[in-house]
Amino acid sequence: MVDVVIGLNSREDFDAHCLLTVLAADREAATAVRDEVYRLKREHDPFRGQVLSFGFTEHRDNVLVSFLPRPELAPNEVILPEGRLETVEEHIVGIAEVAERLTAAGQHLRRGLLLYGPPGTGKTHTTRYLIGRLRECTVIVMTGPAMRKIDYAVSMARTLQPSMVVIEDVDLIAEDRSQYEASPLLFSLLDAMDGVSGDADVTFVLTTNRVEALEKALVQRPGRVDLALEIPLPDARARERLIRLYARSYPVLADVGKVVAATEGVTASFVKELLRRVVLTAIRAGRDELTDDHFDTVLRAMESDGQALTRALLGARRDAAGPKDGGLQDGDTAGPHNHRTPARLQPPCN
Repeated sequence: MVDVVIGLNSREDFDAHCLLTVLAADREAATAVRDEVYRLKREHDPFRGQVLSFGFTEHRDNVLVSFLPRPELAPNEVILPEGRLETVEEHIVGIAEVAERLTAAGQHLRRGLLLYGPPGTGKTHTTRYLIGRLRECTVIVMTGPAMRKIDYAVSMARTLQPSMVVIEDVDLIAEDRSQYEASPLLFSLLDAMDGVSGDADVTFVLTTNRVEALEKALVQRPGRVDLALEIPLPDARARERLIRLYARSYPVLADVGKVVAATEGVTASFVKELLRRVVLTAIRAGRDELTDDHFDTVLRAMESDGQALTRALLGARRDAAGPKDGGLQDGDTAGPHNHRTPARLQPPCN
C-alpha cells in the first residue's frame, strides 16, 4: 500500500487550464494513479459520444462549443445514385463495426471521405445520415471561422475516439496553391490530418462544391482522403423518389412522370422546396392530396421572372439554360464536353 496525494489546481485568469499534481513516495505508483485519472477523464468526458459544433469567440481565444441533436435518418431518406450510399456506409460504418478485428490484423482505421458536387445535391444530408448511423461516435463539425481551431478539434477527436471530424465547404480553406496564395488554415488542416496515427479510429468527412479548386495534396495523397464520391444532380428516378419522399403523408395524385420531366436538372434542395410549396397550396385549397393543378400552380410561380434568385439559391439556374422551348432535345449538342444543359422548368400540365 502506497500513500498518494492528488491535487487539482486551476488558474484564476479564466484561461482553460488546470494542473494535476500526484505525490507519492513510489514513482511507479504516482504514474499509475496519473494514468488512471486520465483514463477516467477520457471515459467520462462530457463531450464523448456527442455531436459538437465549434464556434469562435474572441474572449481569450477560447472555443465556443455547442451540442447538436444527433440526426435520425433512414436509408430511404438519402436518395443517391444506385450503390453510392452503400459505398459510403461500407467505407465509414463498415470499418467502425470491425474496428477491433481490423486493428488486430495490423490494418489502419483512419479514413477520409470527400463528398463533392453542385450545391444542394445532398452532401450535408449524406453526412447527417452518417452521423446518425454512428451512434457512439463523437462528432465535431467545423465550418467558417471555427476552422482556426482545427488543431484543437483533431486533438479532441483523437482523445474521444471513435470520432468523426466534419469539415464543410473545405474548398474555402484548401485552395489550389497554383491559383491562390495558400492560407495558413490549409497547412493546419493537412498537418492535423497527417498527425492522426493509422490506428486511431478517427474519420474525416469533407464536403465541397468546387472539387477542382482543392489543394492537390489533400485529394491525391493517400491517408488524407481515401474515398472521393460525387453527389450529382438527381436523375429522373431519383427525382421521382424525392417527390414521393417529400410529399410525406400526402398522396400524390398528379402525373409524377410529368413533374419529373419538368424538373430535369434541378437539385434535391429544389425538389424539397417544390413539395413544401405544393403541400402548402393543397392545404390552402382544403385538399389532403396533391394534384396536377397544385404542381402546375407552384411550378409556374417558381418559374416566374421574379423568382430567378430563388431558383439560383435552390440550385436551379434556369435562366441560362438554353432554348425557351424546354432546353436541349435528344440529338442536340451540349458544348465541347457533351454535358447536357439542364432544361428550363416547364409546368407539367396545361
